[in-house]
Order: sequence, then C-alpha cells, then structure tokens
Amino acid sequence: MKLGRVCKTLAATVLATALCSGGLTACGSDDNRHGASAPAMSGPAGTLACNGKSRLTSEGSTAQQNAMAVFNHEWGQYCPGKSVSYNPTGSGAGREQFIAGHVDFAGSDSPLTTDQIAPAARRCGGHPAWDLPLVFGSVALVYNLSGVTTLTLNGDALARIFTGRITSWNDPILAALNSGQPLPNAKITPIYRADSSGTTDNVQKYLTAAAPESWSKGVGTEFLGDVGEGAAKSSGVVQAVHAVPGAIGYVEKGFADQGGLPYAQINTGNGVVPLTNETATNAVNAAAFVVDGNDLVLDLNPTYGTQQPGVYPLVLATYEIVCSKGYDSQTSQAIKSFLTTAVNSGQSSLSSDGYVPLPDKVKERLITAINAMQ
Repeated sequence: MKLGRVCKTLAATVLATALCSGGLTACGSDDNRHGASAPAMSGPAGTLACNGKSRLTSEGSTAQQNAMAVFNHEWGQYCPGKSVSYNPTGSGAGREQFIAGHVDFAGSDSPLTTDQIAPAARRCGGHPAWDLPLVFGSVALVYNLSGVTTLTLNGDALARIFTGRITSWNDPILAALNSGQPLPNAKITPIYRADSSGTTDNVQKYLTAAAPESWSKGVGTEFLGDVGEGAAKSSGVVQAVHAVPGAIGYVEKGFADQGGLPYAQINTGNGVVPLTNETATNAVNAAAFVVDGNDLVLDLNPTYGTQQPGVYPLVLATYEIVCSKGYDSQTSQAIKSFLTTAVNSGQSSLSSDGYVPLPDKVKERLITAINAMQ
C-alpha cells in the first residue's frame, strides 16, 4: 500500500500507526506476563514473533519519516495492536534523545559520532549501540524557477551556490552547465536545514568529495555554508522552496515528489545523471560497510565522488540506532519484531515513496544483527 493512501497527512510531530493498522491476525496476543508465547510468522528474515510491548517510541530523521509510516503499517498488520510513535525532529535530536534514554531507538541519517559512542553505550547498560541502515534514499536538489523544467548542476556549482559565490541563476558557470536551457537573471536563495540534520551532513559529505576545491567548510549535521535561509525539517524546506522564487534546497526525494517540486540532475563529470529510482539504486548498490560485525556503518564517500555512468551520487543511508544489549525483555522483543517486519515486507512498497529498497548484501547483515540483539 502506498504511503500516500496510508498516512499522507502525518503530523509533523508524532507518528502513530493506530490510523494505519489492522487486518491480519497471524500474530496473536503479545502478553507474555504469564509466560505465554505469542504465535510467530515466517518470513524471508526468519521467524517474526509478535512478542514484547505494544508501543515503542522513536525520534529523529525526517528523511525516514515516510518510510517509518510504511514500516509501522506493516507491523500493525502482522502484529495487531503494535505501533511505533515516531517523532520526526531531525537526526541530531533523535540521537540525543536516544542517548538520554527518552526513546527506545533513534532514527538518524548519520551514524553516531565519535563522541557519542561512549554515552550511547552507557545508555545501553555498558553495551555498544549499533547503527542499523534500514532505509536508503536519495537527496533531491529542489528548486523554484518559473519556466525551467530541466536544471543541471554539478558538485562545484552547488558548492559555490551554498557558499555565496554564485548568486544569480544566469551565472556563466550555470549557463555552461545548462546549454540550450535559458536561465533567468534572478537571485539565488539557498534553503538549508536550520535544525541538526543528517540530510545536511550527507549533502556536505557529497560536496567535500565532489568539489573539494570549492567546499572546504567540512561536514556535520549543522549547515556550514553561511548563506541563505534556514527551514526546520524536510517539510519546512519544501515549503520554503515553494514560497521563494529563485530558491534551491535539498530534501529527501519522497518529500520533493509529494511537494510537487522539480529537482536538478547532476553532471558527475562523465555525463548528466537524472535522479530516478534506477540511478539512486545504482548508487546504493555500491555502498560498502566500514567494518565487520553488527555495527553496520556504511561508507558512501566513493559514491559521492563517483563518475560512473548512470549513478546518481547524492544518496543517503538512514539508520535505526539501537542497543545491542541492555533493554528490558519486553522492549528488546518488540524492537526485534518491528525491525524484522521492516526488513521483510516493509521494503516492498518503498520505491513508490521515493526510497531505495535494501540491497541483498545489506539485508543479510541486518538480519544477522537483529538476531544478535539481546
């Protein structure tokens, strides 16, 4: 079922699947207080048990907000009465709330930072927290230019726009990238995420890899370009770009599509690559894990700087940050049940909402990690 028919009018604060659940009865009661064991359902990732508490809490990435609604809907169908209350406040806030113990798990477009690893382990009772890449997506460079249906950018031009060195749409650099497409003599207004955002982090990582001479600002979840107008959350970026003629911003593809905004194609130096499900999937398939084990951080830097034909370079992996061990039994069982659903049936309809389903190599590692949680 497409998200647009399930939870299209999600509030910008709390996501609950009571609106979206129902139907299947394959999983019975989740009440294990008297030693009862809930029935289980078989799936590609093994056995899905509906044990554990009925309601989980999570907070973080707005980029994965729509995917969470899909996962939540699927979990509610397989395990009636189960739901996750998801608060899309941004990746930085999600990690902070997880570390503080205020939510069961976090959603983040960036893994835990080096200085967050030890506090996260303390929150998990002395056990490591794991970054599990459950959702993949692409970042759309959305714009508001009347009469311009096709816009081409590259990393260098985007870096110059986001540092204030290109300020007009008819700049010679942009004109050369868009030969045959007249661009107006209009002011460029960059729109960036005002909150701590993993999407911002991924954009700045892309600029660092693709345009090192023009982007020396560094990376991180805070925007470092020092120009433009800030907007909170993905929905705020969409609204701001809609409202400001000449604006350009960055947002997860699903939000761009829902908002009806056009987005640029990227010249990688070896041809122009439009943003499509296929070109984004090509990029995601090239992602590699940083280390062995169950902390599944991915290295996307080779993708950001790629010149491979047909590969859209500006993609992101958005993680669920969980305790490897240290939850109470009811919470642990529920999180494993939810994640198993998300890895299995939750992936099937993500493409229609602008996401990229999990590559097999990622799914296999995720299954192992979920099964290893205690």
